Amino acid sequence: MRLEPQKSWEVNKPQQLEKILDKYESVAKSTGASLADIIVLGGNLGIEIASGQSVPFVPGRGDASQEQTDIESFAVLEPVSDAFRNYHAPDLGTSPEEFMLDKAQLLGLTAPEMTVLVGGMRSLGISSNGYGLFTADSDKLSNDYFKTLLDMSVKWKPNGTGNSYEGVHRVSGEKVRTASRADLVFGSNSQLRAIVEVYAENDSDAKFVSDFIAAWCKVMNADRFDLQ
Repeated sequence: MRLEPQKSWEVNKPQQLEKILDKYESVAKSTGASLADIIVLGGNLGIEIASGQSVPFVPGRGDASQEQTDIESFAVLEPVSDAFRNYHAPDLGTSPEEFMLDKAQLLGLTAPEMTVLVGGMRSLGISSNGYGLFTADSDKLSNDYFKTLLDMSVKWKPNGTGNSYEGVHRVSGEKVRTASRADLVFGSNSQLRAIVEVYAENDSDAKFVSDFIAAWCKVMNADRFDLQ
């Protein structure tokens, strides 16, 4: 994501990304590590701080150069929807949840792995549009997202955008939260809801964190064919 065209894609938040890449490149230069390794290591460190648990890391990634990158060929790979980051471009004929399932399949994720990744990333404040952020403490990896998603005191109604909803308290009528279609499918689909109910249990904190870290590492190492 440090090269064109990826670093200019809307889903990657170019202005924010530029600031982060500057810091990562400085670390890579001072340590002799590849920037690809530093990016993954930075994510791992963030999860360790948020969870208090160790996240496995295997170095060995290499960096490509801009000269080695065919911008026109890469341009067709620009994501138009990414449920893990709650991003969905307007005027698409395919729903966010369908894109989510397609992405999960490409990553080789099971339904529980997809579910725990989305819930964990939301609990850490990861949402490009601000929808689905249900926790008061985004510095902690927690199952708050799942607990709140199952809250029956709230009813959901479309807000007119076609992709997002408002959560309204059933008694007071007060708007209490917002969510995307990709968020609410975890409550409306019976199979996904069953998984959510497991992670939402009060005694599931340790399982949630452990499963999230395992799924995270699976994605981070998905292109490490040398580890297969």
